[in-house]
Amino acid sequence: MLSYRHSFHAGNHADVVKHIVQSLILDSLKLKEKPFVYHDTHSGVGRYDLTHEWSEKTGEYKQGIERVWLAPNKPDALNSYLSSVEALNEDGSLRYYPGSPRVARAQLRRSDRMTLTELHPSDFPLLEQEFHRDRQVSIYKEDGFSRLKASLPPKERRGLVLIDPPYELAKEYRDVVTAIAQSHKRWATGIYAIWYPVVNRYDIDDMLEGLKGLGIRKILQIELGVSPDTNERGMTASGMIVINPPWKLEGQMQEILPYLKEVIAPATGHFNVEWVVPE
Repeated sequence: MLSYRHSFHAGNHADVVKHIVQSLILDSLKLKEKPFVYHDTHSGVGRYDLTHEWSEKTGEYKQGIERVWLAPNKPDALNSYLSSVEALNEDGSLRYYPGSPRVARAQLRRSDRMTLTELHPSDFPLLEQEFHRDRQVSIYKEDGFSRLKASLPPKERRGLVLIDPPYELAKEYRDVVTAIAQSHKRWATGIYAIWYPVVNRYDIDDMLEGLKGLGIRKILQIELGVSPDTNERGMTASGMIVINPPWKLEGQMQEILPYLKEVIAPATGHFNVEWVVPE
């Protein structure tokens, strides 16, 4: 459909959770000297102007990154994530928010690389401009899942794949399961992080059942909700499903999520960290 534009939602509570998990995984990959690859299936434009009329129209960032940005006593585990935000806002104000490619680029070493995919005809040129002449970045105007299939296994043998489709269509939840089935056969040791929105809980349950049916071990679910599930329209929660998570990630998110709940949704929030499939 290609009607989804992330500029309306950049920096919201879902982005905060997604990019924290992404940063922590990249932190873990940097503990070893060997190079790694970061692969992003739905990259967006790279950075977002929170003063743009689209961001101001929804104001979603005001219930997300702005609350974390202004909050005191931040956990040390947020340092890498917040550094990627600070890198775009050197004067200390909060105007720009990094998309997942910018979050990743802030942590890449000279030996690492990343592959970005964006199909939207308006977003792709902006993504190209954001990483113009960056030799560590490859950008493709292709279907994200097709490019992922063609790129695996990577030469580095270590890395992270971030999968975060817009879920405009119900079939995209099934597409994620198919993509993981194909990818894991090609690269079983890679880390896969799947972002999901909770709009209809049944869609998430079906996707989890599909992933369980693949016979893959080590699948961790991380979720932050800002309000109870509902049958009405609107995202009430979001989360990350991580395959082959770093061993510290579970404990780190058990520390971070209570903090985020109190900062973002103290009265109505909830959180969860549990193994969908243990080791």
